[in-house]
Amino acid sequence: MLIYKDIFSDDELLSDAYDVTEVAGGAVVEANCQLVQVKDGADVDIGANPSAEAGEDDVDDGTTETVNNVVYSFNLQPTTFDKKSFMVYIKSYMKKVKAYLNEHDPDQVEVFEKGATAYVKKVLKSFKDWEFYTGESMDPDAMVVLLNYREDGTTPFVAIWKHGTKQEKI
Repeated sequence: MLIYKDIFSDDELLSDAYDVTEVAGGAVVEANCQLVQVKDGADVDIGANPSAEAGEDDVDDGTTETVNNVVYSFNLQPTTFDKKSFMVYIKSYMKKVKAYLNEHDPDQVEVFEKGATAYVKKVLKSFKDWEFYTGESMDPDAMVVLLNYREDGTTPFVAIWKHGTKQEKI
């Protein structure tokens, strides 16, 4: 499995277990999510059948909450932006990623700039439809994960900046 970790905060943001797709010329990684039921802080119900050895799962009338599986699994923390504050954040963040790439992978600077610019324009055009999340550390200088819904209006997806991550195999 491949884990996408933030290059600045080292927070885990996504994994390839969520069927990731590169978009915006390879600058952005998107992954579809699901809304799942979580009971009393228990593990996410991924829909698997109970084991034959364990028998039937006991039904408990405890508190059940509907959560986004990616947000829940990576303990992403909600944050808010208005359009102006997002622009301030994203300009600063893009400068940091560009500086990082100049030092670590200069061949990717142009790919990042072109793709990221196009994707930011897409976000700004439909800004009110996006939700924003920080990694578990809530580092204000690290990546903000973007969440929106596909054209069907019911399938959520997250988007992260590929060049703002390091991919680790586990």
